[in-house]
This record gives sequence, structure tokens and C-alpha cells, in this order.
Amino acid sequence: MTSEAGHVRVAIEGSLARVTLSHPGKFNAMSRAMWRELKTVFVDLQARTDVRCVVVVGEGGHFCAGGDIAEYPDFRFQEAALREFHEDDVWGGLGAMLACDLPLLAQIEGNCMGAGVEIASCCDIRVASASARFGAPIAKLGFPMAPREAALVAREAGAATAREILLEATVFDAAEMKARGFLNTVLPDGTLTTAVLARAQRIASLSPQAARLNKQALRATQGSTVADGDGAYRYADSAEHREGIAAFIAKRPPVF
Repeated sequence: MTSEAGHVRVAIEGSLARVTLSHPGKFNAMSRAMWRELKTVFVDLQARTDVRCVVVVGEGGHFCAGGDIAEYPDFRFQEAALREFHEDDVWGGLGAMLACDLPLLAQIEGNCMGAGVEIASCCDIRVASASARFGAPIAKLGFPMAPREAALVAREAGAATAREILLEATVFDAAEMKARGFLNTVLPDGTLTTAVLARAQRIASLSPQAARLNKQALRATQGSTVADGDGAYRYADSAEHREGIAAFIAKRPPVF
């Protein structure tokens, strides 16, 4: 499954699936096409009976640096188009991950920002290298995190952590995210792939029916995430929204 603006690649070996986020030169930032591909990938995986565990990883030493901001001027400044992006494209991909009954294991290296934190939040187990970095500094870009995405991150990373990364644009290292409960394990750089593979194989050796039923039970205890509220995207044409994105693309500091 490919697009000119990055791609989501799936490789299946035995009972393991490996989903790779790939956007060369952009630390695997999620393009609009990649969000749509992510949905298709996980809808397809959910329907398979031969896969028992899915590893989600980024290509080239990074997990995902966020969204592909170069695309944003094409749709973000009009409320209906902005709503469609978040509720159909982004939540389509994240929702498909959350609805997948297969155990999902995030293998996190390098940058895990914004969309990367959201994708990692959809995974059941998160393992990171010591040098990984986490945050969502979109306040520097003049826009908030969408309601359902913010609820997801707050649930998985904790409300206090969500407030810091969204209100202060704080970036945390892996050790801090482990201490805050977002990460299950932090490993020395260079050891992640072998360790994650062993962990995935251990999961795959267990009862696939039990895994699916456990995921369904855990999902039921979480309740529904926050729905799109009225007015959540009215900032689309705001001056701060336009300035934040224009400044990022121009590689200059924003003036708010």
C-alpha cells in the first residue's frame, strides 16, 4: 500500500505482522494518504485468522514525527475540510487500530511526536529505545489536538502528561515516559528489534482466542472516547492556525 507522500508497508511472516510507517526524509510523518492506508491495513489485519501479533514500527530509526505539515495548507484552513481530515482520515486510521482484536506492539525509536504518540497510544504494549523522544508540540503551530485524539492520548499517557505536552509543548525522553506509565519497557539503543521480536513471538505462542477476547474485554472497560464536539474545528481559518503552519513551512519562528 503506497502513495507518493509516504506509505504504510505490511509484511507477514508466519503468525507475525509487521506494519512499517515510511516517509523518507520526514521522519515518517503521516501524510493524509498514509492515514487512509493505515485504516485499510488494520481493517485487513482484523479479518485475518493467521496473524496473532502485530508489530508497529517506523522506518529509518524513527517512529513517527507527527503529521506531514507540508500538506496542511491544502485543507486545514476550512472548517469542514479540517473536520473531515481529523474525523475521517486520522480517526479512521486510529479507530481501525483500536478496533483490531490482535495484540499490537509498538517498537519506538527516535522521534515519536504528535501523530506518532497517537499511533503508539493505540498499541497494547509499547517498547522504546533509550534515545526515543515523545511529545506533541502543536501549540507552536497554532492549533490544538482534535478532541478524540486528545482523549486517547490522555487516557494512555495520563492527563498530567497530556497537559504538559499540549500546553507547554514539553518533549519527554523515554525514561520519563516509562516512569509516567506510557511505556512498558525502555531498552538500550541497538537492542530494540531483537527484543521486540522475542516479545512478539511470545505473544504469538499464546492462545489467539484468549488474546482477542481479552482485547474485547479491555476495550469494553475503557468506554467510548470523546466524540467530535460542535465547534471543535472552528479555528480552521484563524490567524494563529495559519501563522503556525506558515512559519513551520518557511522554517522561521511563529509570531502569535
